[in-house]
Amino acid sequence: MTDKEKRGDAPVQINNEVFFEEVTCMLSDGFAVTLRVKGSSMFPFLRDGRDRVTLRKTDGVEVGDIVLARLDNGTHVLHRIYKKRGEDIALMGDGNLYATERCKKVQIAGKVMTIVRNGRAVSCRSLKERSLSGLWRGLLPVRRYLLYFLRRM
Repeated sequence: MTDKEKRGDAPVQINNEVFFEEVTCMLSDGFAVTLRVKGSSMFPFLRDGRDRVTLRKTDGVEVGDIVLARLDNGTHVLHRIYKKRGEDIALMGDGNLYATERCKKVQIAGKVMTIVRNGRAVSCRSLKERSLSGLWRGLLPVRRYLLYFLRRM
């Protein structure tokens, strides 16, 4: 047993499926949930290990919103709504060039309300955030080149 384990400081590892089912339950019960961002699919808006997001359950989602959704294969993604037609939703990570996921509106567990970047809270409803995300979606045809340069900075 390591010293960290003896003190109770060792990180606890939880299966993703179990973790996200608990997050979904908490959101359904009306709680806000804050998660640390993992992965690079939402780069440059969300960065692995640096940013945290606060989610809430909501019935109102629209194109441009970042949502936590459970896909048909059982995995969960934190991606932006790219297209919406009735109950059918297409999701795409900001760091993706082509890949999209599909889900139904009922599969959305929560919507990101706040992003914490470098210790500063940023509302996803702010004009600046909505404008930047809209511009980024519009730049999809040249996103490959922009991502290349941004990732090397």
